[in-house]
Amino acid sequence: MDIIIVDDDPFVSLSLKTILESSGEIRVLEIGKNGQEAVALYEAHHPQVLLMDIRMDGMTGLEAAEHILSRNPEAKILFLTTFLDDEYIVQSLKLGAKGYILKQDFESLLPSLKAVVKGQNVFGNEIITRLPGFISQTGHSHYDYSAKGITDKELEIIELVAQGCSNREIAGQLFLSEGTVRNYLSSILEKLELRDRTQLAVFFYKN
Repeated sequence: MDIIIVDDDPFVSLSLKTILESSGEIRVLEIGKNGQEAVALYEAHHPQVLLMDIRMDGMTGLEAAEHILSRNPEAKILFLTTFLDDEYIVQSLKLGAKGYILKQDFESLLPSLKAVVKGQNVFGNEIITRLPGFISQTGHSHYDYSAKGITDKELEIIELVAQGCSNREIAGQLFLSEGTVRNYLSSILEKLELRDRTQLAVFFYKN
């Protein structure tokens, strides 16, 4: 897997390079130190994943991601930061980043990179637990789910998944069996072309 690392701390970048390449599964093509370099390096190499910090001097990681994704909507950007900041999380979701994980959760980095390459969204547990709060602030979605064949009952289930409810909790609230909820979820994921309930929650929030 070919990646580019962008972080304003050279010690962090070199440490990440050494550790990731030692796995034998990662090749770090280049290292950058700010958003401007992230844009230039992405355009020069088109890596499978751009692993990038958010707070950097000059152009931030979020600004760089917006620039890159406007020209390369297929770009896979994974944010790696020390900041569990609601505003950053919201912006990364809206921009279309593939993930947001904390540097403190380093052991999840390699699995996260692999998941992103496969097209999955990756958000650490700390971020997922904050999604229901974001959703309650934004109110109901204006996305036209009916165009995808989503029924009113399925939309109820989507909203409950986005609030962090388990299948058992959804079944209890909607007076359904857990098996029926699982069947509904399978149908929803197929209609929306999503892989799992995490992607479903992210999709609901973004839309």
